[in-house]
Amino acid sequence: MTILVTGATGNVGRQVVEHLVQRGADVRALVRDPSKARFPAGVSVVQGDFLDVDLLRKAMSGISTLFLLNAVVPDEFTQALVALNIARSAGIERIVYLSVLHADVYVNVPHFAGKFGVERMIEQMDFKATILRPAYFIQNDLMIEDIITGYGTYTMPIGAKGLAMIDVRDIAETAALELLRREQAAEPLALERINLVGPQTLTGADVAAIWSDVLARPINYVGDNTEGFEQNLKQFLPAWMAYDMRLMGERFLTDGMLPEAGDVDRLTALLGRALRPYRDFASQIAASA
Repeated sequence: MTILVTGATGNVGRQVVEHLVQRGADVRALVRDPSKARFPAGVSVVQGDFLDVDLLRKAMSGISTLFLLNAVVPDEFTQALVALNIARSAGIERIVYLSVLHADVYVNVPHFAGKFGVERMIEQMDFKATILRPAYFIQNDLMIEDIITGYGTYTMPIGAKGLAMIDVRDIAETAALELLRREQAAEPLALERINLVGPQTLTGADVAAIWSDVLARPINYVGDNTEGFEQNLKQFLPAWMAYDMRLMGERFLTDGMLPEAGDVDRLTALLGRALRPYRDFASQIAASA
């Protein structure tokens, strides 16, 4: 029984592979360039691409459980549909899919709408799946580390509604545990959604206050200018992606990204420990600044 991990060289996928190996799973990692892959001993590395049907068929041959993670790219939805169709043809029923919190709410944000479309396909095709819906990744703020520490401003458009920020390490470990739960079940388990959230819901002002505390100097929240946010992102991201991120930021401001009742307790019980707070991340950055 083998688990196929897609997106295996990314921050989440790589950690999922490591957690699975630590727990004795038979893991196959899908990568574009096997020569650059660096995984723990025992991981089977296969070359593939979501749009290369022949390679994807080969990669999914003999697989019992699939971790589906699609990058934010213009054809993300198409890539996911191809992967799910090939998975069904290969007889794979057990799936863990990484979606996003409020995929069904942020309907005008391209990568949210795409992920919600994939969720609907998983349901319509009757896959036995866990759909993981993570909130804002704490580690996204590494993109603005220099701005925070160098200019004293926090520029992410979080707003005043609040985001239930979650550490990437908690996302990866939860995904690995769900993959193992489905892999080891005597029969395929019913479809389930799990909101992945952090221990606190933080506003822009809250995050700026945390940074002010750990850096011992004032850090100001200036993130409500989504037009400026888009223009800054265009310096290192494609224009379409910068606009996608701006639309997401605008929904942060109007809707927030809030947990449901019981989400934190459920994740805490699943992991068997407390969720990692934003302050730990900020303190680690401050210590090396």
